[in-house]
Amino acid sequence: MKEQVPVDPPAVADLPKDFTEDKTQDVTSDVAYKRLAMVNAIFFGHPGAGDRDWVLIDTGVPGLTPLIEKAAKQRFGARSRPRAIILTHGHFDHVGGLKHLAQKWNVSIYAHPLEMPYLDGRASYPPPDPASGGGLMSLLSPLYPKGPIDVGLWLQPLPTDGAVPGMSGWRWIHTPGHSAGHVSLWRETDRVLIAGDAVITTNQESAYAVAVQKPELHGPPMYFTPDWQAARDSVAALALLRPEIIVSGHGRAMRGPEMLRALELLAAEFVQIAVPSKSRYVTEPARAADGSAYREPHA
Repeated sequence: MKEQVPVDPPAVADLPKDFTEDKTQDVTSDVAYKRLAMVNAIFFGHPGAGDRDWVLIDTGVPGLTPLIEKAAKQRFGARSRPRAIILTHGHFDHVGGLKHLAQKWNVSIYAHPLEMPYLDGRASYPPPDPASGGGLMSLLSPLYPKGPIDVGLWLQPLPTDGAVPGMSGWRWIHTPGHSAGHVSLWRETDRVLIAGDAVITTNQESAYAVAVQKPELHGPPMYFTPDWQAARDSVAALALLRPEIIVSGHGRAMRGPEMLRALELLAAEFVQIAVPSKSRYVTEPARAADGSAYREPHA
């Protein structure tokens, strides 16, 4: 397995110290996340926000949806429903509770148009590559659900102007590679980046690393990334933002100058650091569900 980009935890001041599944972790006054086994669900909104005054980003793995509901009740109130559900992408570990929550809360789901075929029942994702990266999580990847799921009743495209519904001051950025319609969320005022799986902060290929959550920067999970050129372009675009805080889909939130240096190194040496030496998709990227290439030029 390739070496990734380790980050010294004291220098990074990784957030938080108490990283358990029983606790929702505050990152800023209005951004928090909850670890759900191998993935994070992210909440936007101040604690105590009223009904339809907060947003959920991604919905975790199947079977752990009650933990999201419990955390939402504790943070926003027993009868408080979100303004929207935003998806960074539609892989199984980010949409586990999606249909149940959308139906229960009667809430709109927003995703990039290129992600919609995987969310409205039309298409399954390209098959994973268990040879990528090594480790137990990679070897088990053929068993992971590829979809499709159908939440078309609640599904809407993200606004074309880059605005994020229910999240004033944020914009979405198309960061394909890990999936065709993958997006990251960015707030310029305090330089907070919700990166989804474009950049993650744990070694997702290793079951041990997933369990202990040692903080280190990585490219997207190798076994589920079907276009490495697009993934490289996306990491480069995120590094140019120079974030102060990264909240990723996997691993702890991280902040500070060491984190930024690691992100810049990852962008500069992406092929050497992040791209697997063996992968069916390195030389022949998958196509999006509509037949187009995954990648689009970054502005």
